[in-house]
Amino acid sequence: MRAIFIIILTFLSVMHASAQQKTMTYLALGDSYTIGESVPVYENFPYQLVQKMRQKNKPVHAPELVARTGWTTGELMAGIARTQLLNTYDLVTLLIGVNNQYRGRSTEEYAKEFEWLLKLAIEKAGGKASNVVVVSIPDWGATPFAKDRDRAKITREIDAFNAINREISARYQTRYADITEASRDARSMPELVAADGLHPSGLEYTKWMNAIWKALGW
Repeated sequence: MRAIFIIILTFLSVMHASAQQKTMTYLALGDSYTIGESVPVYENFPYQLVQKMRQKNKPVHAPELVARTGWTTGELMAGIARTQLLNTYDLVTLLIGVNNQYRGRSTEEYAKEFEWLLKLAIEKAGGKASNVVVVSIPDWGATPFAKDRDRAKITREIDAFNAINREISARYQTRYADITEASRDARSMPELVAADGLHPSGLEYTKWMNAIWKALGW
């Protein structure tokens, strides 16, 4: 009888440990900033986040990315519709909008489509808004790519789009990682920009990953 009791206890302990070590799933929605245009895939922020999670004893599968260079909110919506996703994920990040600004799309359109995307993100997070992180749009006006453009205008417009995604994020009570102001360090720190002169370097992505980590309260 004692031997049977020990076996049962051992089995329950193993099952408990297994439950504690559940491997998490992560969905990253966005555009070139999520893909990590012009840097190795392991330097983009979703992969850096996964690496930190594993270092901190948070087992997680490789991130699933639904993102493409140049996508607007509407194109991300279409991309999601074409993708077979899991029913739910343990973590979802959403970073979208720079191409709406770049192409001169209206803030009204952005607000409507961003809200749709955020609701979808929450649904994919199992209805848990606290498992969704909205990442603000970085200011590409601070990069060398914008040297012959109206940088002040770009900054004003990026701020306007971010005011929208921040307000909608607050309304739905998701987490919010503000990386915009820090992205402006690129004006004086060229090492924060990738070789293409526009997209973030791996070092800049590390800053974003840390902001997301902080937003999650981990």
